[in-house]
Amino acid sequence: MIKDLTAGSPSKTLIMFSAPLLVSAAFQQFYNMADSIIAGKFVGKDALAAIGASFPVTMIIIAIAVGLNTGCSVVISQLFGSKKIERMKSAIYTALVTAVVVGIVLTVLGVAFCSFMLNALNTPADIFEGAKTYLNIYIFGLFSLLMYNICNGVFTALGDSKTPLYFLVVSSVGNVFLDIFMVTALNMGIAGLAWATFIAQTIAAVFAFLVLMKRIKAFKTEGKVEVFSTTLLKMLMTMAIPSILQQSFVSVGNLFIQALVNSYGADVIAGYSAAIKLNTFVTVCITTLGSGVSNFTAQNYGAGKMDRVRGGFKAGVSLMAIVAIVITAVYMIFAAQLMGFFVDMTETQVVDVGVEFMRIVAPFYIVVGVKIISDGTLRGTGQMFPFMVSTFTDLLLRVALSYILVNFFDEVGIWLSWPVGWLLGALVSIIFYRVYVYSKKTGMDISKI
Repeated sequence: MIKDLTAGSPSKTLIMFSAPLLVSAAFQQFYNMADSIIAGKFVGKDALAAIGASFPVTMIIIAIAVGLNTGCSVVISQLFGSKKIERMKSAIYTALVTAVVVGIVLTVLGVAFCSFMLNALNTPADIFEGAKTYLNIYIFGLFSLLMYNICNGVFTALGDSKTPLYFLVVSSVGNVFLDIFMVTALNMGIAGLAWATFIAQTIAAVFAFLVLMKRIKAFKTEGKVEVFSTTLLKMLMTMAIPSILQQSFVSVGNLFIQALVNSYGADVIAGYSAAIKLNTFVTVCITTLGSGVSNFTAQNYGAGKMDRVRGGFKAGVSLMAIVAIVITAVYMIFAAQLMGFFVDMTETQVVDVGVEFMRIVAPFYIVVGVKIISDGTLRGTGQMFPFMVSTFTDLLLRVALSYILVNFFDEVGIWLSWPVGWLLGALVSIIFYRVYVYSKKTGMDISKI
């Protein structure tokens, strides 16, 4: 299943590589939304609000995992594209060791500061204990989440987008069945939802690691491969830290926004919680496509094939546009029905809040999609500074505008900040693409790695 992305038609190669990634992202989001859907339907709106209140914190955890995934994947892709197999294997081992250390440290910190984080978010007293229960259990699954994401990042770096799909399909379906069983049969409430996610993630992480070890052994190399290389760690962190910061700062920005939302009470929190899960479904799908473009770019950049890098960008934008337009149409037309998956339709205020959010934000998915594909191309070529600048432009504007517009339009002002931030962030990212990628004639020099 390992595939060289430096040969064949750029459009066809990218589409064949990215299609399983998109399906994987969809399943991952179904599996993340399962908790909220089952909470709202089987436990109640307070449980949905509790999960929503803890969501920004869980997003920081996911941001670190995804940041490590994408950052390490770029380096491994570049080494694979340049056929430096021994160094590539060492980079994989170094990434896995790093994930173990980071997982242990973050689990300890997460447990220690769980209550502090929820208090800082102004979590209402009536949902505080539920949010704390869910978040504490989720944090214990952080190690598995990190390991699983690193393994999947290596698979995609090697051009294999199907193996992550298989793992996600099985773990997603298993998570949903465990959710229902623990809530309905065992009557475990919100704790059952968290434990179901923990079990599904852990099983997926174990099998992903075992398969990855088998794949690595299939690469034949001469001499001893370093299990941990400080030189490669520096390279990995050069790519991973900006990706982690980018993902984390977005999540931190969402913490500030969540604090605003929490001041409007359980109905608005629940409506926003459902709508933001639907919004995250779209953005994660597009971000996954952006990661596919990043891996395609990195392999071809490592091989010095800049024409294919530019071809990959065009193909990525076209594929993204199809996805964004279809989902936008569905969200605009069926907003109320989609909210019905999360809460009973008799909860009219909760439904109205979610519908309002989606109809303001959904028409701009194609805009943020262009930004994400452009960012992915920048990251694949190692241009991390412009990549981060475009992200922070979007983030800072969204947070600042939320706090400004809320004074004039109440919670609607928070929703309006998304389109403006996306528009300006996309403009900045496209300018950087033109400067740093479009006009560049050759790829990286890896002779000293």
